[in-house]
Amino acid sequence: MDAAEFRKRGKEMVDYIADYLEKIEKRQVFPDVEPGYLRPLIPDCAPQDPESFEDVFKDIEKIIMPGVTHWHSPYFFAYFPAASSFPALLADMLCGGIGCVGFSWAASPACTELETVMLDWLGKMINLPEEFLAGKDGQGGGVIQGSASEATLISLLAARTKTIRRVQLEKPELTEADIMGRLVAYASDQAHSSVERAALIGGVKIKNVSSDDTFSVCGSALKKVLDEDKASGLIPFFFCATLGTTPCCSFDKLLELGPICNKENIWMHIDAAYAGSAFICPEFRHLLNGVEFADSFNFNPHKWLLVNFDCSAMWVKKRSDLTGAFKLEPLYLQHHHQESGNFINKLDYYYFHWQIPLGRRFRSLKLWFVLRMYGVTGLQEHIRKHVRLSHQFEHLVLQDERFEICAEVVLGLVCFRLKGSNELNKALLKSINEAKKIHLVPCHLRETFVLRFAICSRTVESTHIKFAWQHISQLATALLKTWEEL
Repeated sequence: MDAAEFRKRGKEMVDYIADYLEKIEKRQVFPDVEPGYLRPLIPDCAPQDPESFEDVFKDIEKIIMPGVTHWHSPYFFAYFPAASSFPALLADMLCGGIGCVGFSWAASPACTELETVMLDWLGKMINLPEEFLAGKDGQGGGVIQGSASEATLISLLAARTKTIRRVQLEKPELTEADIMGRLVAYASDQAHSSVERAALIGGVKIKNVSSDDTFSVCGSALKKVLDEDKASGLIPFFFCATLGTTPCCSFDKLLELGPICNKENIWMHIDAAYAGSAFICPEFRHLLNGVEFADSFNFNPHKWLLVNFDCSAMWVKKRSDLTGAFKLEPLYLQHHHQESGNFINKLDYYYFHWQIPLGRRFRSLKLWFVLRMYGVTGLQEHIRKHVRLSHQFEHLVLQDERFEICAEVVLGLVCFRLKGSNELNKALLKSINEAKKIHLVPCHLRETFVLRFAICSRTVESTHIKFAWQHISQLATALLKTWEEL
């Protein structure tokens, strides 16, 4: 394919993508395939001779689309949103076209510097404390990770290194292995499984802190477990607070937890993967109060801020905590600007010191395009629309005495269920997802099986919410009739 054909085929692909997104609600939201469907449809080996673009293109509908779950359908209400917008798609095209691997400033100055500025823009939009921003000579700063899971892992590993070095200074008789064996991380019993995985990778113990009746962790619950563990000779070093938990979008109490973590020399990381985007709206910013006590903070613009995956924004108060843990600098990654003393050097913007991989894409282009072409007001309206729609669905549920709401509806997630057994609600979810008109996933709140209804699509409207509820209600009526006959 030469440049002339690329121009032609690129226009065809843009048309295809635009048509796909414009007409997506006509597609069944969840596919009719079984595991292993794809392998029989393609050859066992790559072709020896080139194939035409036409041959590849026709196989998109024939082979790929039958197995696609349509996350951007207005009938997709599962998990949390996967953001998408035309400006972000265009930026991703440019990112691929430039094709840089921006691990350091010299590897592509624009890639590094735009990311620095965009994370400051985003931090200011949610009114992050000044310590988290890079500015011209700040000690903190932001970085784009691939996911919130990566941000949690990076924070935990940095906290581990920082704690080991501190304890070794205080107690030189302890070896690194002695200290590692005593380290303990903590998270809510409602926290995402990625926190436990981070501890597993980091080789440290992790304990769940019990949440209260609102599924939030309070200060007294954390203090209790810390006191018990310190009395047993363990070393608490990391706490992951969650703002907007995956099961029900609950919020840990930062104003109680933060001072405890600061007093006990515990790194507090805040995982606001879903909810963080809402903090651009003044009416939701109070949910972030207490962030001033944190050492690191993360949310995913690729969930709810119309920036396509992957774009997970992470900030730290002291970037030296990251570079001090991960810095390795072979000669082939060095360059002559390192000794120049200019601002980019002072900011330590060798981003490969801030992450697990060495290579990184030019992901800040997506933020730059979206923030400029929507503006803060446009993004605020997107968030507010989703919140309004979630309350519309909540209202419909509350009007039906057969159903109950299981957790406070704060943002764009509604947790609900039929009044009755877990088995009844499992049967309802099964009938919903087998019908494939809408798509939902469940969660457990304590021992209770609950259905989650998340407002996801950029194009979802009130009519889709009404349709979804009518569909759920009809299936519930049929199910209850069947159960009564048993």
